[in-house]
Amino acid sequence: MIPQARAIRLGPRSVAALALVSVIGVAAFAWPLFAGPTSQISAHAQDAPWLFAGLLVLLVGVVAAAVSESGIGAKAVAMLGVLAATGAALRPIGAGTAGIEPMFFLMVLSGRVLGPGFGFVLGAVTMFASALLTGGVGPWMPFQMLSMGWFAMGAGLLPGPDRLRGRAELVMLAAYGFVAAFAYGTLMNLAGWPFMNALASSVAFDPHDGVEANLVRFLAYCVATSLGWDLGRAVVTVILTLTLGATVLKALRRATRRAAFETPVTFEPR
Repeated sequence: MIPQARAIRLGPRSVAALALVSVIGVAAFAWPLFAGPTSQISAHAQDAPWLFAGLLVLLVGVVAAAVSESGIGAKAVAMLGVLAATGAALRPIGAGTAGIEPMFFLMVLSGRVLGPGFGFVLGAVTMFASALLTGGVGPWMPFQMLSMGWFAMGAGLLPGPDRLRGRAELVMLAAYGFVAAFAYGTLMNLAGWPFMNALASSVAFDPHDGVEANLVRFLAYCVATSLGWDLGRAVVTVILTLTLGATVLKALRRATRRAAFETPVTFEPR
């Protein structure tokens, strides 16, 4: 039978690197909710450069750990660059049009094939490249990189292709893409919402109030401002996954075998 390409397995160093970058990322998103009123700043402009610099170092660490533990070569790294460039080119297609962002479906399928470690790096690098391409560089960029990295990493953590194949696999990926599209939008809302103190409304962040009360306001803010955009992103991801997913998965898996991500597993006929 045809060899089945499998996602890159995570070793101890890869897990440690991903855990470290995720902990730092969660802290970067959530600290305004727990900081006192005197600790608030007007925007992420002060902490974003430091977060961006640290994120780049950690991304290199994740790649280095994956390379050393998986034995992958330069072809695999080159493939990562090609996928990142493709995703960056797809992003402007639906820019400003009700959440029509086809790059998300590519991130889901690539994360599925490449595995969580390279999936995280791919998502982050793709968002960085797309920001350069579209002129979207700003204090929000490291938060977009983290969110997209988690988005692609989650696809790599789903049950393996040895458990789900064919239509069942596509349905699972479509369902994940639907939920993760909302999660991405929610995270990006959280990156900016605590600093919108000028919004004198019931959904604005109140640094004098408790975490629970602010979370209620935050949910109301998401529904009022980004629900339609997130729904568009989720629906487009589902449609593209179900219609093009089988072809793209087949192409990605063939490419990973040729790039020697790992020794293919062969199945002997009985």
